[in-house]
Parts: sequence; structure tokens; C-alpha cells
Amino acid sequence: MTSVEAAAPPTSKRGLWAWVLGCAAGAALVLLAVGRTWVSVAFGGAHDTVELTGAELAPAAQTLALAALAAIVAVLATRGLWRRLIGAVVALCGAGVAALTLLGLGDGTAVELALRRRPLAAAEAVPPASAGVWAYLAAAGGLVLVVAGVVAVARGARWPGMSDRYERQAPEASRARDDRSMWEAMDRGDDPTA
Repeated sequence: MTSVEAAAPPTSKRGLWAWVLGCAAGAALVLLAVGRTWVSVAFGGAHDTVELTGAELAPAAQTLALAALAAIVAVLATRGLWRRLIGAVVALCGAGVAALTLLGLGDGTAVELALRRRPLAAAEAVPPASAGVWAYLAAAGGLVLVVAGVVAVARGARWPGMSDRYERQAPEASRARDDRSMWEAMDRGDDPTA
């Protein structure tokens, strides 16, 4: 173990990797849920049902989840203020996913999209739309991303960076003396390795 690895407390490494797993899980949950049926709209009977996916009701949710996945790599590669800014971006991506999910489920958006698919059904009574569990799972994934972003803003400065093991530590006095004495021995014509 190098002195740099020893300098980073193990809890900060665990915190970083727990954050990475949490953020990846939130983004993966959103990506999984976006491709599934969020709302079913029944016209006249069970046989005439229009199913709408998350990609139709909240098309930008997938993009925000992918941005959060990319932010994981950015958090690993940066430190300080940049890491906090990226954490804020992750939180905003999660808030955007949650907001888009609620907007996609509310205000008759699903019924309006279903009526576009069944234009002849517009003369009928407006059918009820039943939301499925995938929409709520997408919103939950968005909330996980919000929490992950806030944690990165609050604690990201304590996490080790990717380049920590390669950065040079302050030279120790004894090592500096040894290096200097070796050069002085060579200047005198002595073999310092003997």
C-alpha cells in the first residue's frame, strides 16, 4: 500500500463506491422503466386498450438518466468544486426525471396521446387512464438520483480521486537528505551504490 492509499480513509472509498452503485442503480431503474408500459387507456372494453410507454409520455427521461450515468465517470475523474458541480447536475437530472414522470401521468397527457392513436374513439366518453407501476419506479429512480446528487455535493470533497495514487506527496526530510548525500558522493568521485 502506498502512502497515498494509506492517506485516504477506507470509509471515504466505501462512501464513493456506495455512491457510484446508488447513482448507477437510480439511472438503471429509470432506463428500465422508460421502456415499459406506464399507462393503459381502455376504449370501450378490455380488447381496445392503448398502452403508452415512458418513452412516449416522458421522452427526455431516458436522456437525463444517461446524463446521470455519464456523470458517474465525471465524479470519479474530478475533485473539489468540479465534483460538487457534477453532483448538482446529477441532482437536477433526477429532479427532471421525477418531474417529467409526474407531468406524463397528469393533466390528461396519456389520454390525449391515446386519442391520437384512436382518432375514431374521440367521439366516445373520455376513458380512464390507469397508471402502472413502472411510472412510479421511474419517479423513484429520479428521486434516487436527486439524493445521489445531494450526497456528491455534500460529501464529494472527501472522496478520493482517480489520480490520487499518482500524485506526488511532500518529500520527507530524510529522503531528501539521502538523495543529496548520494549526489555529493558522486561529485566526490565515490560510488554511492557501494
